[in-house]
Amino acid sequence: MGLLDILLGRTKPVLPDLDRLFALPSAAVTLEAAAGFTPTGTGAVCFATVEGSAFEQTHREVQALLDADADRDGPPVELSQDEYGYSWLLSQRSPEQLSSLVNDLHAVNSSMEVNGFGPQLLCSLAGFRGEGDRRLALVYLYKRGTFYPFAPLPGAGQRRDNALELQVKAALADDLRMEQDLSRWFPVWGAPGL
Repeated sequence: MGLLDILLGRTKPVLPDLDRLFALPSAAVTLEAAAGFTPTGTGAVCFATVEGSAFEQTHREVQALLDADADRDGPPVELSQDEYGYSWLLSQRSPEQLSSLVNDLHAVNSSMEVNGFGPQLLCSLAGFRGEGDRRLALVYLYKRGTFYPFAPLPGAGQRRDNALELQVKAALADDLRMEQDLSRWFPVWGAPGL
């Protein structure tokens, strides 16, 4: 970055670092101690759908790869589309297999990236549950290389538990690279795995 870039306020975009996903299992220990949330064993990767056979083949290969895992004891990997037209690839493991779930999320992201579909990747998430049907997702923003918590309130409606999200952000600051810009803490209503 040069002096002109600094004067004009231009910054280099943060490059995605998929290896940051591997910090989730240790962050889960901190999360359980700090807020009482435990992994659900579900996680998902969200990406913008692209028309074409190369894209179709890539996500089929990823699904087949994950389903071929001999240690998988949950249902097969599922592909779904949300109401906004984004695709979600959902992986389900037992709650004790968070490391395997992270491997699944990493494999999906890496395969998409290697096949030229990195720009279509939006986020990955891992689900957690607390007392009284409280839910939480740790969301990894692919294009920012950061995490943020998303905590929908139980019951009807689309309301968030902002106090819990800020508590989780503070608790995990040493474990994960947290997104500092709160305006980028996008809600992922209806995300599979949450």
